[in-house]
Amino acid sequence: MSTMLITGATSGIGEALAKLAAAKGYQVIACGRNQDKLDILSQQDNISSLRFDITDQAQTAAALAEASYDIAVLNAGTCEYVDIDEFEPAMFKRVFEANFFGVVNCVNGLLPSLNKGKKLVIVDSMARLAPFTRSEAYGASKAALHYFTKSLEVDLWDKGVKVQAVSPGFVETPLTDKNDFDMPMMIKVDKAASDLLYGIEKNRKSIFFPTRFGLIMRFLHILPTSVQRKLSLTMRNKQ
Repeated sequence: MSTMLITGATSGIGEALAKLAAAKGYQVIACGRNQDKLDILSQQDNISSLRFDITDQAQTAAALAEASYDIAVLNAGTCEYVDIDEFEPAMFKRVFEANFFGVVNCVNGLLPSLNKGKKLVIVDSMARLAPFTRSEAYGASKAALHYFTKSLEVDLWDKGVKVQAVSPGFVETPLTDKNDFDMPMMIKVDKAASDLLYGIEKNRKSIFFPTRFGLIMRFLHILPTSVQRKLSLTMRNKQ
């Protein structure tokens, strides 16, 4: 069975995916910073662990240099919201360090071993599809990440590497537990992991879940920007 390397495997979608993939016979390399969580995961059959901080370029490169894998799922990330009256540039840097440059660091570490038949799966967010209130940092980081992913798909094409972009909606995780606003069509993390694994196995270039919310968000994305703005203002005012 294939070996799947997963970053951000100590919580949320990454943890659920690690457990599900292992139960289905994949050899899983669970990656994260929390050694205690990694130790617990490693007690499950078919799971080994690799501890490193994706925001540390040298540490990430060293950790991934010897990794043997067939599928790399770059899932680790964070979320912080903007308070427009207390604007904090440092927060944007924190979010981009984890959500964008963390993935860049992982790709840098994986590139020497990315060859024909391997898959690179990068998790962004549906937040990139519309100008949501207070999402300037998070949405921008995920939009940049999606562009990065699609460009990688072009530049890794001749090497025979399959690149898949994943755009989740609202999923019940420790990150969304902190949200204080309505999250329509939110799904359980196990359902998200199941949908993600299904998309990976079906070789879908773009994976959206939950499905219905993904259709709505993609429709919203193609509307005129004036309509998007009006809808986003309405949602902001309701919050």
